[in-house]
Amino acid sequence: MHSVFRPNDWCCTMTRPAPYRYPGGRILVFARAPVPGAVKTRLAAGIGAEAAARLHMQWVRDRLDMLVAAQLAPVELHVAPDATHPFIVSLAEREPIVLRTQRGTDLGERMHRALRDALADSEFALLIGTDCPVMTAAYLERACSELQAGRELVLGPAEDGGYVLIGVRHSRWQLFASLPWGSDQVLRLTRERAQSLGLRYAELPVLWDIDTPTDLERWRRQCRAPAAPAAAAGTTVRWS
Repeated sequence: MHSVFRPNDWCCTMTRPAPYRYPGGRILVFARAPVPGAVKTRLAAGIGAEAAARLHMQWVRDRLDMLVAAQLAPVELHVAPDATHPFIVSLAEREPIVLRTQRGTDLGERMHRALRDALADSEFALLIGTDCPVMTAAYLERACSELQAGRELVLGPAEDGGYVLIGVRHSRWQLFASLPWGSDQVLRLTRERAQSLGLRYAELPVLWDIDTPTDLERWRRQCRAPAAPAAAAGTTVRWS
């Protein structure tokens, strides 16, 4: 196990070796620096900017802790607008992760470039966010398994019509170009493009993310439940 340095890295920390289950893969986590008023704005409208930023920090930290503990594949944290925020730097100092800055004019370009760069030295790459705390390591392993088996694309659908996970063996710009990000059309359009490209792809069970105060209360209820349902439950649908 060795560190990989690229010119746009702000920090690279691999403090201890890990026997990854999918050493040829990469897991990319997209997040924003926790600046009040600049993160989780829809949630902040109901609970306040400071509270929303604190929750964002919690979810970023929890997501990285889960990924490091699961040891599925090397982890990269991709941050916007840059990776210099003290909270972000502190994560890279305590976790065996690679820290990068997102690059691109919109979300689609940033995602495409991050995946393309990761695939320069890996067999497949997954990209996830941090606002779906119900996503489990088992769910991510299902995505890794599909890609390892040769699926060209894996999607984790979201209830709101987007997706909470995308995994690829090759990053095709057509999957990301000119999509109405944040709308309920993203998943449908991505499916259509995957089919038009003739990709062998799979969809994992539907999850939900936290965008509004109603979503937040739903998550809190689930956390209080004595036996929350496993996020990896459900059927994987495949298109060959």
